[in-house]
Parts: sequence; structure tokens; C-alpha cells
Amino acid sequence: MTKNMGSADRIFRTLVAVVFAVLFFTGTVTGIFGWALVIFGGVFLATSFISFCPLYTIFGWNTCSRK
Repeated sequence: MTKNMGSADRIFRTLVAVVFAVLFFTGTVTGIFGWALVIFGGVFLATSFISFCPLYTIFGWNTCSRK
């Protein structure tokens, strides 16, 4: 797996994951939609830590400045 995510993309995904977690754990968003946010947040965190997004390879995107 080659890196295809830049720093700004990784920071943005991490912030979104934190917002999703706060919304769920404060009880603002509950039920199925809340659990969906937790799952998406987990995926966002995982992809930001490994700097690789499988969807980016499918669409041919690359936000990483390093080649």
C-alpha cells in the first residue's frame, strides 16, 4: 500500500472522527444513525493513521504531496 493521503486530509478525517464520537457519546445522535457515525469515524481514524484510503485508489485520487 502506497500512501495516498496528505497531511491536511489526515487532519480533517481525524477531526471529523472526533466530532462523530462526541455526537454519539454525548447522546446527541442515537440509534442506528449514531452507530453508523461511530463506524464511519472508526474508518476515518484507521485510514488517517495508515495514510491510505482504498476509495482513493478506485477513483485515482491522491492528496499526498510525496510521490
